[in-house]
Amino acid sequence: MRRTLADSTFLRVYAWLLLALVLTFSLAMLGYLTVDQVRREHYRERLASAPMALLTTLLGEVPAGERHAWLRQQSQHLDMQLSLHTVEQQDFNYFRRARLAEGRPLVDIDSDGDWHLWQRLPHEPLLLEATLARLTEQQLRGLVDTLRTWIGGLAEPEQPLQRLIDRQALPVTLFAAPPPLDDQQLERLERGEVVVHLLPEARSVSAYARSAALAGGTPHWIQVGPVTAFQVMPLTLILGLILATLSMLAGAIYLIVRGVEARMARLEKAATRITGGYLDTRVKVESSDFMGRLGMAFNGMAAQVQSLLRAQQEMIRAVSHELRTPVARIRFAVQMVDDMTEQEAVRRQLKGIDGDIEELDQLIDEILTYAKLGSDNASGVSLETESVECRAIASRVVESLTSLHPQVALDIAPGEEIEAIAEPRYLQRALQNLVANACRHAESRVMIRLTRDARAVRLDVEDDGPGVPEGDRQEVFKPFARLDNSRTRRSGGYGLGLSIVQKIMLWHGGSVVVEESQALGGARFSLLLPIANSAKSAQEGPQQTPFQRKPTQ
Repeated sequence: MRRTLADSTFLRVYAWLLLALVLTFSLAMLGYLTVDQVRREHYRERLASAPMALLTTLLGEVPAGERHAWLRQQSQHLDMQLSLHTVEQQDFNYFRRARLAEGRPLVDIDSDGDWHLWQRLPHEPLLLEATLARLTEQQLRGLVDTLRTWIGGLAEPEQPLQRLIDRQALPVTLFAAPPPLDDQQLERLERGEVVVHLLPEARSVSAYARSAALAGGTPHWIQVGPVTAFQVMPLTLILGLILATLSMLAGAIYLIVRGVEARMARLEKAATRITGGYLDTRVKVESSDFMGRLGMAFNGMAAQVQSLLRAQQEMIRAVSHELRTPVARIRFAVQMVDDMTEQEAVRRQLKGIDGDIEELDQLIDEILTYAKLGSDNASGVSLETESVECRAIASRVVESLTSLHPQVALDIAPGEEIEAIAEPRYLQRALQNLVANACRHAESRVMIRLTRDARAVRLDVEDDGPGVPEGDRQEVFKPFARLDNSRTRRSGGYGLGLSIVQKIMLWHGGSVVVEESQALGGARFSLLLPIANSAKSAQEGPQQTPFQRKPTQ
């Protein structure tokens, strides 16, 4: 089973989700039962506080020798068993003893369902225990009758009654006027009976009794209650528990899914880096499940692509080097034939052959440059960069190409000096390729524009030629790619210049894009060098800018 979970991402995620659901449900039920138990204990304590406070107060006023007889009498009258104990006789823990010392009652329900109530007598180390099988109306009537008898013996009942209420919030009220009951209930009160009044809508019950005339001859009516039934858990509390449960479940699911997403994000990041030319990127494999196997397959694919690309570039480089020898021999033979003949027609043919050889030499140089960049790409070779003046590089490019294209006006747009972090020779080569490409297709003018914004240094090369159709703007960067319009073989070039530019910019962590020139109407090729790396490198001085970094995923 463990092996199956280790090898299956779906089963493992499903198992974690199921476990999170079970644990969350268990915690929710435990929380519900705990809260319900606390509320029930609090309700029982409040329910027991009234009779126990009255009984302990009355028992405290009974002489010690008469207490057992009083307890027997009250036990029969209240339908419960009353007994007196010392604190030491009861096996209570520290917390229960502390509650008793505070004057609070203790409530227990045994396995038979009998209630056991304890309350400490005021100012005495004695405990009153009350045992009852169930709550009955007789107990409420007897409690009110006992209270009425006690109040009737007091000359001024307000003060001791208030002390009793202050002790345990005994719901006792004295009325000078008859309570709001119907005529039949009032008649029963006049006869000295205890009337129990039920309020179903409030789920509460109150008991009323008429006391004897007090000092001054004024009768009083006594109300005990209302005593409310145990209320089910409020809706707000239930909603709070549900919300807490859902929050815990959502957090658990988030952590589980976040782990899967993080692993997928590492794969996505590695694939993006490889797409950008960082072929040395690898994914860290952490398990043998589906995601782990996918990572291993991804690493194998990346290694295979890197190996194939390296082999391809090495083969192109080897073939290009091997071509130099026969080309050199052909050039030498052409020169010998040229020295041996005086015929003008032969010399014209030899001159054409020499031009073709020169073009072949240039093509071999372009192929070698492209192969070197691709081989460095596949091998993870680092690039040495430094701070360079972009305007100075542009000036050197213009100076070198002006004589080769006298029919085109080469200009550099005025502006401030702009520095960038780059490898000077490669950056100049990229800009020179773009300017040479623009000169071949321009009608009369090529403009170089240098700008800098918050994110990148931008080198724009614009011309007034036919431009590049929007659908072909990605094709022009492919090796040996040519378009069907004016940018054809007759315009010169070998179809590798823009591919070399793209590789150089990828090596620098930048990019090259082609758009329509708003100023001249032709094409606008732009070199974009990121500012973040440039600013950091400018502070640290010359450094190694890795073309590929080892993965940290």
